Amino acid sequence: MAGHGTDGHPHGADRLCGAGDRVYSRAVRRGRVPRRDAEPVPCLLELALLHPDPDDMDWLVPTSPQEVMTRLLRGMYDEVSESQRRVGAAVEAFEWYAGLGRHVPPAVSAEGPAIRVLDGLARIQAAMDEATQACTAEVLTVQPGGIRREAELSEGMHRAMALRGRGVRMRDLYTHVARHGHGLLSYLELMGDAVEARTLDEVIERLILFDRTVAFIPANSERTMALELRHPALVEYLGTVFERLWRLAIPLTAPLPDTGIEGISHREQSIAALLAEGHQDAVIAERLGISVRTCRAHIARLSETLGAASRTQLGVRIAQTGLDGPRPRPASPLTVPGQGSPSVR
Repeated sequence: MAGHGTDGHPHGADRLCGAGDRVYSRAVRRGRVPRRDAEPVPCLLELALLHPDPDDMDWLVPTSPQEVMTRLLRGMYDEVSESQRRVGAAVEAFEWYAGLGRHVPPAVSAEGPAIRVLDGLARIQAAMDEATQACTAEVLTVQPGGIRREAELSEGMHRAMALRGRGVRMRDLYTHVARHGHGLLSYLELMGDAVEARTLDEVIERLILFDRTVAFIPANSERTMALELRHPALVEYLGTVFERLWRLAIPLTAPLPDTGIEGISHREQSIAALLAEGHQDAVIAERLGISVRTCRAHIARLSETLGAASRTQLGVRIAQTGLDGPRPRPASPLTVPGQGSPSVR
């Protein structure tokens, strides 16, 4: 009986509206009610809880509660039986489709799923610790964001020391801004020959690659989720990207190349090139790993050095001086004067 009724009373006999409950209760107590009493509650007639008195059509008599209960239980039994039938059909369909894929190799490697989503810092740290323990040869990392905070360096120190103890080689890529962080210099000094570090104007998002077999990359902007990648093609691609960035990068022991323009630093040259590409201050700051305030201070110095009174005029001056062109590639690390090693080790 459940589910039947008019638009004004969409209910069943097991959940009467307040008006219907009062009229039906009165009919059960008295044996009948005037037809006019049931006019505001047509649900009682539609649910067959009231029906005309054969002796006087102006009166309505109630269906006995026992008969109503029997009808309700029968309806519920039918609904349960139908649900069981649908569940059985769904299970049969699932088993059929599952059987079709038994001979298709799953997209997993020998170590686990090819792509796994790690949700939450605890799961990320646990996966990183597991990969660290399994690593035997090499770790490649890309660390964006400018100066590394002491907390970030301390958080991964136990993994770095464990790798160093096993003779694992580590190579790290940072932005040029990271050169000014005392925490990074202390970390590299502590790690000694185990780590090589180089810097670039810009780097890609964070990447950690163990033994060319498993990589970790962020899965959201807050870095509270990560992807663990074990698909060989993806891992190889990321390794290739790292190697190409590494060849373009400047060893931490080597000075940044001179711009050739008096009064303009290497960082300001990078900012000029990004301004020429049409990027906003916030985007430039993020890509170079500096604050927006610092970025604007450099832009102000650029304007002063180039004699520009407006952003439009600054764009013209940047083009005239060639600062919008490709940035000069640094000399090969192997030929840096006075350097016995291309990187901090």
